[in-house]
Amino acid sequence: MTQPPSRTRDDVAARLPDDTARAWFDGALADAACAARTPPAASSPYLAHSWELRFAAAGRCCGHDNADAVRTLLLIEARAGLEALTRVYQQGTADERRAVLHALPHLVPGPEALPLVEDALRTNDTRLLAAALGPYAARHLDAHAWRHAVLKCLFTGVGLDRVVDLARRARGDGELARMLTDYAAERTAAGRPVPHDLDRVLTLTGEKPKEL
Repeated sequence: MTQPPSRTRDDVAARLPDDTARAWFDGALADAACAARTPPAASSPYLAHSWELRFAAAGRCCGHDNADAVRTLLLIEARAGLEALTRVYQQGTADERRAVLHALPHLVPGPEALPLVEDALRTNDTRLLAAALGPYAARHLDAHAWRHAVLKCLFTGVGLDRVVDLARRARGDGELARMLTDYAAERTAAGRPVPHDLDRVLTLTGEKPKEL
C-alpha cells in the first residue's frame, strides 16, 4: 500500500472513541461546511477561523489515531484554498502539516502548493516525508526534486512503498538509476548496509542491480 486509504465521514465517525467525540466531529464538519458556503469577503473573523480552531484540536477531541483523517476531512469540507492551506501548514504542528499534505490532491488541481511539499521534504520527520510523497507530489513534483526525495527516503528509512506512483515515475529513469548506484557504492565503501528497497527501485528503472 502506498498511502493510507481515504476515509469517508461515516468511516471516521465509526472509529471515534465515544458519542462526545462524534458530536464534536459533526460540529467541526458543520463549521467547515459553513465556511465553504460563505464568500470570503462576507465572512466574520469568527466564521472564517472556527474550523481552523477545530482543526488544531482534532487530536485532543477525537484521539490522535483519528486526527489525520479528521483534519483531512475538515480541510476538504471547508474547501480550503491555497492561502488557508498555507496558513494552517505554516502555523501547525508536524501532525497538522501532515493532514494538509494528505488533503492537497483533493483541493489544489495545479502545482501551486508545491512549496508546502518541498518544505516537508526538507525535514527529517519520516511521517511528514511519507505524507509529502503522496498523489500530489506524484503529479506535480519535478523529476530532479522527486529523485532526491526517493534518495532521502532511502537515507531516512522511509519505505518506498509510501511513494505514490513509484513504478511509473521510476520507469526508464536513467538519472535515478545512476544516483541509486552511486549511493549504493558509497554505502558499501563506507562499510554500511545498502537499504533493502534500493535494489527494488533500481530494477524499476530498468537497470539490473549489481553486486557491490
